[in-house]
Amino acid sequence: MTAATASGTTTSPNAAAPVPRRTGRGSGALLTVLAWIVGIGFFFPVLWMVLTAFKTEADAYTDPPTLFFAPTLDNFVEVFAGGVGPYLLNSLFATVVSTLLVLLLGTPAAFALSLRPVKKTQDVLFFFISTKMLPVVAAIVPIYVVVNYMGALDNIWTLIVLYTAMNLPIAVWMMRSFFLEVPRELLEAASMDGASLGRSLREVVLPIVSPGMAATALICMIFSWNEFFFAVNLTASRAATVPVYLVGFITSEGLYFASLCAAATVAALPVVIAGWIAQNKLVQGLSFGAVK
Repeated sequence: MTAATASGTTTSPNAAAPVPRRTGRGSGALLTVLAWIVGIGFFFPVLWMVLTAFKTEADAYTDPPTLFFAPTLDNFVEVFAGGVGPYLLNSLFATVVSTLLVLLLGTPAAFALSLRPVKKTQDVLFFFISTKMLPVVAAIVPIYVVVNYMGALDNIWTLIVLYTAMNLPIAVWMMRSFFLEVPRELLEAASMDGASLGRSLREVVLPIVSPGMAATALICMIFSWNEFFFAVNLTASRAATVPVYLVGFITSEGLYFASLCAAATVAALPVVIAGWIAQNKLVQGLSFGAVK
């Protein structure tokens, strides 16, 4: 039996109630837990390195590993007393100067290959990235011969030139992808207002792509800071960097594990601090162009 409504329609008292839709909260929680497990798995070696840095050498070599111990700063005192300062300064100088040169040289190149493309753009891009296809170990002998002939062994400027050449292709490719996200209408409007190409680049384009440039700079800094092969083969004492210093903890007497972890923690701090300072720009840069 049906009942009439005010609008003249009828409803059945036996009509089934609407079935609520499943929101998928269970699968979302499972993915969250899985993401946390993966993140902790990637971070665990770093955490273990930091914890080992506060152990004594005896505690660092226990089997099974010691989870509860009396922390000590003796390893850090030993690291700074052992003369890590010059190595840190060399790494800092080579990293900062080479990154600035990469941005200075790569920005016009990326701009020309994106908003102002040149002839055979794809060929130019392939040439840039092809320089990364040759293994460094295959080029170290001619590089060593040339550097030795120029009298530039154990010179920090040699590392700066090599780090710039090493990071420039990657920077051009990255910054080109950021420049491609800039609407061409902005350049056309700036040109109609009388702005030159250089002024348009400085005052219109660069403020928009600054997050991408920050991400590019941070990646170049990480690559330069961690570079070991050029530094260990082309430097001795005056221009040696932090990765070369870390090798000194591997001696004929064995591996000083706790001291090595302390030195590695000190070596990682500058990059971590730089990433923390630039985290907002870094997130914006890595997601630049992902959402229209």
